[in-house]
Amino acid sequence: MKDVAALAGVGIKTVSRVINREPNVSSATIERVQSAADRLNYQPDIHAGNLRRSDRRTQTLGLLVGSVANPFSGAVHRAIEDAATARGVAVFASSLDDDPARERLAVTAFLKRRVDGLILTAVSKSQGYLLPEQERGTPIVFIDREPSGIDADAIVSNNAEGAALATRHLLERGHRRIAFLGDRHEIQTAVERRRGFLEELGRAGIPTGEAWVIEDLHDEHAAHAAVADILAGDSRPTAIFSAQNLITMGAIRGLRDRNLQSSVALVGFDDVEFGDLLDPGITVIAQDPDRIGHLAAERIFARLDGEDVPVEIVVVPTTLIERGSGEIAPTE
Repeated sequence: MKDVAALAGVGIKTVSRVINREPNVSSATIERVQSAADRLNYQPDIHAGNLRRSDRRTQTLGLLVGSVANPFSGAVHRAIEDAATARGVAVFASSLDDDPARERLAVTAFLKRRVDGLILTAVSKSQGYLLPEQERGTPIVFIDREPSGIDADAIVSNNAEGAALATRHLLERGHRRIAFLGDRHEIQTAVERRRGFLEELGRAGIPTGEAWVIEDLHDEHAAHAAVADILAGDSRPTAIFSAQNLITMGAIRGLRDRNLQSSVALVGFDDVEFGDLLDPGITVIAQDPDRIGHLAAERIFARLDGEDVPVEIVVVPTTLIERGSGEIAPTE
């Protein structure tokens, strides 16, 4: 902080006021301090001025999930909360919305509340900014996606293998024209599912460069529009692999708009609510969010209880559930 103050030509107290967003600081001063902090790559000590947590625990955890509106995240949250409640621990939860800035803001908010541990879904290119916190002794467990820039426990699904299984399932029913509908291309899980899809096509001798690969579909509406586009062409796919549950919902609507739900096969990654009640039922590669949440809670509490074991990446298997939509044979 002294170096930032010197470079900005202000006092240390002024730097502190800018960092803590206190009022009555001119915009010009804020700009100078922020510019100096950026040039020096300064990261504020979130715990500066706070009592060290070794004196007592707060009996709280910080939980960052993809979106509390997504059923997968909701199930993970519930499993963690159930385990925490049994130990008298409260869970502060926040949504990531796959926004790196929101990730940092949420983590900062958790740490200002002096949570005892962090369970995080992350989207930033690196989580190295958490190294100082880890060195202070705060246990960190990542869920859904493996971390980068920090060595920490993680609980994830076998995304590439699950995507390959979905693709193989369609290939075995005779499909050769399969469309892939994916989430944002920079998200780790989306990258892995795309890789599994393309590698399985390659193993079947299908040129991957000719496959329909449509990415950056982050919600039901975008997926609905994408399906409408690919079905409107002269040469359309005979099957769709939708690589995220909200994308699957959009694909279902897109197929039903054209009354093609019984003609174009569909396999989704991650289960969808009421998928078994539709006609045809929706075939999915189901994750196990309850197991992911349970293992994450188990690991964070083991760390809090002083367990000193090597960092581990735990991969939770996925399961193919056949319900009808993925068993439709090609008609063209």
